[in-house]
Parts: sequence; C-alpha cells; structure tokens
Amino acid sequence: MYDAMQEKSLHIISMDHPFPPDFGGVIDVFFKIRALHKLGYKIYLHAYAEKIPESCPELEAITGHVFYYRFSSNPLLFFSRMPFSVASRNDAALYKNLKSVEAPILFESLKTTYLVKKGKLDGFTKILRLHNIEQDYFKGISKTEKSILKKIAFWFEYRKYKMYEQTISSFDKVLALSIFEEQYITEKFGNASYVPVFHGNDTVRDLSGKGTFALYHGDLNTADNRESVRFLANVFKDIPDFKLVIASGSGEDYVNKIIAGQSNAEYVRLKDFPHLKSLMADAHINICWSFQQSGTKLKAVNALFNGRFCIINDNITDDPNVSSLCITTNNKEQLIETVNLLKDQPFEDFERREYLLKSCLDDGANALLIDKILRNQ
Repeated sequence: MYDAMQEKSLHIISMDHPFPPDFGGVIDVFFKIRALHKLGYKIYLHAYAEKIPESCPELEAITGHVFYYRFSSNPLLFFSRMPFSVASRNDAALYKNLKSVEAPILFESLKTTYLVKKGKLDGFTKILRLHNIEQDYFKGISKTEKSILKKIAFWFEYRKYKMYEQTISSFDKVLALSIFEEQYITEKFGNASYVPVFHGNDTVRDLSGKGTFALYHGDLNTADNRESVRFLANVFKDIPDFKLVIASGSGEDYVNKIIAGQSNAEYVRLKDFPHLKSLMADAHINICWSFQQSGTKLKAVNALFNGRFCIINDNITDDPNVSSLCITTNNKEQLIETVNLLKDQPFEDFERREYLLKSCLDDGANALLIDKILRNQ
C-alpha cells in the first residue's frame, strides 16, 4: 500500500456531491476541501451522487482524485437495522479505493460511516465531521413534516440513529459544528472538538446605511424551512408597512399560496449564490429562523458576511461570537417589535462585524484546526 502521509494526503467521504455548494452540508464540505487544499493537502474525494458527472473541473482543481459512487436504491434497506441514510451509502468500490492510498479518512456525517460500522477500516485514522446529532434532527423533522409517509420514515430513522450513534466511539476524533454538539459528544465519547462551519466567504461587505426589505431564504424542500415561512408570513401581516421577501430555489407554489392576498410579501426564485448575495445586499434585515436546533446555520453566516441587520432565534447558533453580531428574538411579539425598531434605523456596525467574523469564522483558520488534529493523531 502506498504511504501518502508524508505529503499531507487525506481521504474525504462526502455524503453528497459537493458541487455546486448550494445547500448546508455540501457547502461545509466544498469549502473545507478548498481550505485544506490551500494548506497543501492532497485530497482523495469520495462522493456519493444521484447523477455521476463525466467531470467536475471545480473539484478536480482542488483534489488529487475524485471517486464517485451511487446511492443504493434497494427498497429492502428500509428494513435494515441501520439508518436508511447509512445503509444506502454502501458501494463496495469505496473500500477498495480507500485501501489503495494510506491516509487518514474524514467522514462527512454519520451517513458515510457504513464501513466503520462493519469494522472494515481498523488501523486507519478515522475523523468524523458531525453535521447533526442525527437522531435529534430526524426526530425534529418527523414532527414538522406534514406528509404522513415521510413523517413515519423520519421517525424510524430517528429510532435507528439512537442505536447507531454508538458508532461514534470508533472514531479517533469528532469535529462538531456547534458548541452544544461538542459538549454532547465529549460527555458521551470523550473525543470531540468544535470546528466552526466552512462557508466560502472571503470578505465582509460594507453595507452601512439602509436597505429596503426583510429577507428570508432557505431550501423549501425541508419541513423546518416551510414551517418558518408560514410563521414569518403571519408575523408580517402585523407589519404592513415593511416588505418580506422569501427567496428560494424551490417551493414557489407553496409560498404563493401562503402569502396570497398579502401585499407586503413576495416570493423570489433564487437563480444562484450571486443572486442570493445581491438580495442580501439590498435587504435591510435578514431574518434567519428555525424550529430545530442543529449547529450554526449557514444562512446566518452568509447574512452576516453579505448583509446588514441579522435577526435570529436561539436555534440558529450557539456560538456566542456569532450571536453577538445578531439580534435574537424567540417569538412573534419580540420579532415584530425588533423589525419595527430596525426598519428605519441605518446599519452602522460594519467594523465590529468585520473584526469578529475574521477572528471566529475564517475558513483558513478552521483548516489549521483540522491540520493540527490530524498531526496529533
């Protein structure tokens, strides 16, 4: 077996194709790869994908090699004792490709850990990037999901992850996305470190002054984001003189049905990330809301780098550096009061925001944290 340790090589197993980086999990994966590449790491990327591309120049430019694998579509996997999202990522070629290069393995979420559970990677340095406390995540979306079939499927996934979580004890280190998750894993397994989310923003935009509306954005294929849209549309019925823009690449019919007849609410279909950044720059207030706790949400990070005022609730982040740059509210009455307070107030906090973001949410600094962890294993 080829010994790749001396040239700072690393296997990364991604739960989904990380390009384009257009939703939470793969944003963290893609910009982590980019940051580690800048540190001199040769990345062997193993990515599960619905459709396997002929090539991906954007990934090939920052990796040594990209291997693609298909999700298993075997319906019998729903009856496995493993969570379906783990059992369906079980391509036999992955083991062969990992064995061909001797290097540490970074697993992106518990969803990619089928081989660890099977005990096939003993002797490898194994690092887990924990993207959620999975049983909490699936329990949460099973409660907010309206489809009965999906609600049942998510509930079973929650029950399976409760048992599957013990797999975490097989890892040399766990990289947590939130302080809560770091504490939770450390108490149960004793091997976690907090490494903030990778996000790809290199500069903080100076947008001192005023914008013209409030913006909420999110993937409306997820139940939590749909619930947030329902909540915010109802809130802005009581703020008739200020506009709410709901931006997403999905859910247009869903949103338009909710805001029908509401003159101060509008759906905008997102084209790409530059389009989102332009909306953030035009907005006066970015609202990031969630009914489920799961680390620092990337929508808040992007809003802080690319927008003015940012209103959050407690579920958006537990990092005090991030929350100190936002205004936190936790119910309808508080949110109405805060929007009314801010809507005519110019944004003047750029310098403090720039200083704090560069000190706590820098991709390069976070890559150095991972480098230090790898060197100490």
